[in-house]
Amino acid sequence: MDQDDIDARELDRIRRRDRDAAGEDRELLKPGMGKVFKQILDRQARVAREDREAPRPKTRELRRRP
Repeated sequence: MDQDDIDARELDRIRRRDRDAAGEDRELLKPGMGKVFKQILDRQARVAREDREAPRPKTRELRRRP
């Protein structure tokens, strides 16, 4: 299907859809978003480190009934 075969209103709708879809990518390029991204990564690393360092709970052995 050529662009010549598509209605002008449909072409406008497709362009708006594509622009809206690319909006999230443009949002991440705004000034200051690098800092937010770093904060997110730092938080994830801290949580992972705390999980690794946390003492493991002792498990009880199950006794079998005779």
